[in-house]
Amino acid sequence: MDKIYFNRMEFYGYHGVYGEENRLGQRFLVDLELSLDLSLAAKTDDLNDTVNYADIYDTTQKIMEGPPCQLVETLCEKIAQAILGQFDPVEEVMVRVIKPDPPIPGHYQSVGVEISRKKGR
Repeated sequence: MDKIYFNRMEFYGYHGVYGEENRLGQRFLVDLELSLDLSLAAKTDDLNDTVNYADIYDTTQKIMEGPPCQLVETLCEKIAQAILGQFDPVEEVMVRVIKPDPPIPGHYQSVGVEISRKKGR
């Protein structure tokens, strides 16, 4: 299966369990890996034979900058389901949502969640 990648898309959202996350918001980074057959698009050089990257970005942005969710797991699932539901050529999607600055004590680069979903599951 062929792949399309989106790396480190950055959004500002109001997601989280803690009140300050919902009130102040924070940065989120999102990575996507879309699995689909790109052979026809490679032959035809026609956007209609693949997925429009801008549309994938817009779908992700609406979720990340939309109504707050408490859990990063929920954000991942919403993005995965939206992409699988809206973009017919995509057979499988990996979604990674990273919180670079979560309000938890300790020393770390970031925290995040990664899920993979396939059509029909």
